[in-house]
Amino acid sequence: MNAVTQYPALPADQALRFYAERLARETDCTDVASALHSDNPGFVLLDVRSASLYAAGHAQGALSLPHREINAARMADYPAETLFVVYCAGPHCNGAHKAALKLSELGFSVKEMLGGWLGWQAEALPVGQSATRAVANGCGC
Repeated sequence: MNAVTQYPALPADQALRFYAERLARETDCTDVASALHSDNPGFVLLDVRSASLYAAGHAQGALSLPHREINAARMADYPAETLFVVYCAGPHCNGAHKAALKLSELGFSVKEMLGGWLGWQAEALPVGQSATRAVANGCGC
């Protein structure tokens, strides 16, 4: 017995439900970048950090909408069936969770992009602006 085998893995049927639910609410940076290069990605990518952090650097194809500014009036132009993918600074920031909650409360479907801006940079994916690392890595939420 070791630290890995000390606790048994989930039975396959439970694991199936668990991982399907995770994929229903999460996506990753590489999948987002790949989808954005297609003719119809099927979602709107929102950078929910502050406008100043967005200006310093953001995922190419993302729109800036700080989570504090998400409300019914701001979202009124989007069809109810719009899927949003949200990201913030990274794992140390909960701005994406706040944005996902607000969008869900407004009736929209939403997924979180795991890793956020830090994950996007780590994958060396296309950026919308040049960013200085000290500024762009802050939470700003």
